[in-house]
Amino acid sequence: MEQYVRFEFSGEPFFGRLEGDTIAIYDDAPWLTGRPTGRTIAREQVRILHPVAPSKIILVGLNYHAHVKESQSATEAPKNPILFLKPTTSLIGPGDGIVYPQGVDRVDYEAELAVVIGRRGRHIEQAQADDYIFGYTCLNDVTARNIQKQDGQWTRGKGFDTFCAVGPHIVRGLDVADLSVEAYLNGKQKQFGKTSSMIFSVPFLVSFISSVMTLLPGDVISTGTPQGIDPMQRGDSIEIRIEKIGSLVNTIV
Repeated sequence: MEQYVRFEFSGEPFFGRLEGDTIAIYDDAPWLTGRPTGRTIAREQVRILHPVAPSKIILVGLNYHAHVKESQSATEAPKNPILFLKPTTSLIGPGDGIVYPQGVDRVDYEAELAVVIGRRGRHIEQAQADDYIFGYTCLNDVTARNIQKQDGQWTRGKGFDTFCAVGPHIVRGLDVADLSVEAYLNGKQKQFGKTSSMIFSVPFLVSFISSVMTLLPGDVISTGTPQGIDPMQRGDSIEIRIEKIGSLVNTIV
């Protein structure tokens, strides 16, 4: 499996492929025209950023049966995927702080498997979905729960700056049909689910979403969260851990 990162060195962002403790530097995003430059850099010399550069971030609500049961906003599983968007200004990477906004009573974590699109696509068939996927990463769909409930729709409650943590890298060549998705708050496991328990599978989501909007290279689709959501407090550490992908850790500030 290949792992791709986006990193900062001398104040400039770069893309690269992880090779142990070394990063092979690319001349552009690998899902675009990016190719190895022949240069490398030690991982310890750089700051790892969120690995994506999307035109849009599409998220799916209520996509695990157990999460539907714990949710107060639904009584049964949705018949079609519930879609919403986060602005790209909400993106942060591993180690970055999640800002607890003023006037918000409750900020929750939501551990999710995220899909990174590799090719432009519209009306994609489920059987061809893999051809349009570049890879996968971890995502924390941070949510101001009281605002979400107050508004009755989800844009404001999920759209604050820093409310979309992604990383630490993108993994290619991975079968995501039955991976564990977990969240650890201050080291204590709070969420656990398997992607095999999704109501709508990754290929179905890629097909369904592409019937609504054109997917562009680099776009992100986040596939929903399992049961176990809970609030975070200032100073807390939240870790999103996905089997075979890695660990994304952020602190609430």
